[in-house]
Amino acid sequence: MQAILAVTVPFFGLVLCGGLAARAQVLPADAIPGLNVYVLYFALPCLLFRFGAATPVLDLLNPALLGVYLVAAGLIVLVTVGTALGAGTGLPDAAFGALVAAFPNTGFMGVPLLVALMGPAAAGPVICTVLADLFVTSSLCIALAQAQEAAGRGPLRALAQALRAALSNPLPWAIALGAACSVAGVRLSGPLDTLVHMLADSASPVALFTIGAVLGAGGARSARRTPLAGALALAAVKLFVHPLLVGLLAAAARRLGASISVFQITVLTLAAALPSASNVALLAQRYGADIGRVARVILLSTALAFVSFTLLAVALGARPR
Repeated sequence: MQAILAVTVPFFGLVLCGGLAARAQVLPADAIPGLNVYVLYFALPCLLFRFGAATPVLDLLNPALLGVYLVAAGLIVLVTVGTALGAGTGLPDAAFGALVAAFPNTGFMGVPLLVALMGPAAAGPVICTVLADLFVTSSLCIALAQAQEAAGRGPLRALAQALRAALSNPLPWAIALGAACSVAGVRLSGPLDTLVHMLADSASPVALFTIGAVLGAGGARSARRTPLAGALALAAVKLFVHPLLVGLLAAAARRLGASISVFQITVLTLAAALPSASNVALLAQRYGADIGRVARVILLSTALAFVSFTLLAVALGARPR
């Protein structure tokens, strides 16, 4: 327990620092988009490039892991959207409620946290989840959110627009470039290698601080205007139902002969137990959904994940390496 806390406390502590800086206005609100740009377009792509270059391609695109994770995400989306529509929620809000319940913060938080907690071998399974969520889960939910608007033009057009949005994200391109370098045996050297390492090393602290700043600024204000019960239910799906479903499906696939190790099941389950991705709020705002509801789920899941994620890591026997 103490060894796991030695990893999780600094990670969630950086999120808290960002939140306090934003709330106290030590960090101006108009500086937060600049931090996001730095993380998304410079630091995090370098981190993912390094992991992509150091990880075998079959670990980055493990079909068994991708299949298990996508089935779990699909079930979460299907049930969450169905429940929301049955309660009278509009389709855009239902779709983004499903996305915030099925899309963990693997990019900004999960990759560095799980590598610190489980060792470099955790990078492959986590990057699998990043690719699955960027290309499939988020594209599906965006397409659902636009389905009514695109009814006259066909649902495939809405899906194509969602995929184009995913392809505009630099993270999968950084992973692909790293994988290509791995296959070709290309290794960076000299000043370029130093530059990439410096940017990659800054990704984790700046990303975590930025998450807190986003939640402590506009996210917290938007969240206060939405009902607590519904947001808490979605946060519970994210933190408890999603990892439970992923773990059970992965264990069942292993028993049926799928090439999934116990270590990979642990990493995949912990990835699903991460709080909701902070960029879902930006997507919800872009596509006209209730940003306050989404922001409250992200805020609650991030606050509660310190306890739930730490306890699950202890229960699964995670060992910092």
